[in-house]
Amino acid sequence: MSTGFAPLETPRLILRRWRDSDRAPFAELNSDPEVMRHFPAPLDRAGSDAMIARIKDGFEQRGYGLYAVEVKGGTPFVGYVGLAPVRAPNPLAPAVEIGWRLARRAWGRGYASEAARACLALAFDRLGLEEVVSFTAVANRPSRAVMERIGLAADPARDFDHPALEVGHPLRRHVLYAITRDRFAAITRDAS
Repeated sequence: MSTGFAPLETPRLILRRWRDSDRAPFAELNSDPEVMRHFPAPLDRAGSDAMIARIKDGFEQRGYGLYAVEVKGGTPFVGYVGLAPVRAPNPLAPAVEIGWRLARRAWGRGYASEAARACLALAFDRLGLEEVVSFTAVANRPSRAVMERIGLAADPARDFDHPALEVGHPLRRHVLYAITRDRFAAITRDAS
C-alpha cells in the first residue's frame, strides 16, 4: 500500500513530505485563532511540533498521510492536505479521512479543493480504498463547502457527537461527508 512517499502534483501545488523549515509556519498557522476557530483551541509551538511528528510517523507506517502543501514558484508552505486513518473512539472508525488546514493567506484560492482532488485520486487509484470520509463541526461552512466542491456528499445518518469534546461544547456535533470509489470515478469521468 505504500506510495513510496512520492510527492503529488497539481497544476499549482506540490504535496510533499514535511521539512524542518515547515515547523515555524505550521506553528504560526496553528496559533491563528481564525484558522483554528472550528477546533477546540489553537496549538502552541510544542503541540504543533508534536503534530508534525505524528504526521511523519503516519507516513512511515502507512506510506501516505497529511502532505505539506507548497505553491509552485511561490510560498514553500501554506498548510496541509491529505489522508489519515480515523481511529476509535471516533464512531466512524475504521475509516480514512481526507482533511486540510491552510494558512489564512492561502484561503479563497481553491488550493484546498485542488490538493484534495489529488489526494482522492491517490486514495482510490493507488491505495484502492472503497470510501473516503470527511467530517467537521456543524458550523464550519468553509470546510463543508470544500467537501461539496470535491464531490463528497453529506450523510446525515452518520453525523455524530465528537467523543473528544464534552457534552455541551459548541463544536461537539459533527457532520459527515463521504465519497465512494465509484462516485469519484463518475465525477472524474464527467469532468474530462
